[in-house]
Amino acid sequence: MANIKSQIKRNKTNEKARLRNISYKSKLRTAMKAVRVACESKDVEKATLALNKAVSIIDRAVVKGIVHTKTAAREKSSLQNLVNSIK
Repeated sequence: MANIKSQIKRNKTNEKARLRNISYKSKLRTAMKAVRVACESKDVEKATLALNKAVSIIDRAVVKGIVHTKTAAREKSSLQNLVNSIK
């Protein structure tokens, strides 16, 4: 446990950020799963809508610093390829 006042404050903000990041990552994974489920059911329209939503969430995660830029690019690419394979 930290004894320095500024470090105690920093630990509190780090914990808040950690919880916020966990929540956002969960939202991100759920959106990506929705694309995969739509592709498994061969529903092109539903898959396209889910892909647009997932890409938006992924891009926001990059801006917020939750996901690395290259990780986001890889995820978006794999989801796009998956949707293209059912068209």
